[in-house]
Amino acid sequence: MPDSRLPSRLPLEWIAASLRRERTRTGLSLSELAKRAGIAKSTLSQLEAGGGNPSVETLWALAVALGVPFSTLVEPPAPSVQVIRAGQGPAVASEQADYVGRLLSSSPPGARRDIYHISAEPGAARASEPHIPGTYEHLIVSTGKVRAGPAGEEVELAPGDYMAYRGDVPHSYEALAAGTTFVLVMQHM
Repeated sequence: MPDSRLPSRLPLEWIAASLRRERTRTGLSLSELAKRAGIAKSTLSQLEAGGGNPSVETLWALAVALGVPFSTLVEPPAPSVQVIRAGQGPAVASEQADYVGRLLSSSPPGARRDIYHISAEPGAARASEPHIPGTYEHLIVSTGKVRAGPAGEEVELAPGDYMAYRGDVPHSYEALAAGTTFVLVMQHM
């Protein structure tokens, strides 16, 4: 019969912090959560203190009682600071122009925005079809020059310039100088 205990390398601090966070979020007392999960209150208290060696079954019962996926209780905490070095992160190139979009941050739950770092070179403009309704784009030029905006309303921008416009209409980006880079924030309403 396989051992149903979690590997000892799983830090109990993660589990303890997750249990406290989720119990507080739901407004349940230690007694009520223990009752709903079918475990002893002392076991739950010990787990929230970072002690014990919880089994998969115990954590599963707690996750069900809290109404969260199992992974919520055992997943490592997200770093408080995230760094993506220049040139790193998933990149997608355009077929229309010398244009590379590098995703810096996708929209987390509860937020509706994505952040990209764009590298572009002079040549053809990169035409963009309308995004989902309610999309708004924020563009901040880092280096070079770019002409961007909704079709017929394009504006020339230089380093430090900021522009905001509807992204749910046809729009474009065109590098006007070598080594053009800018940050693009797509906000979805």
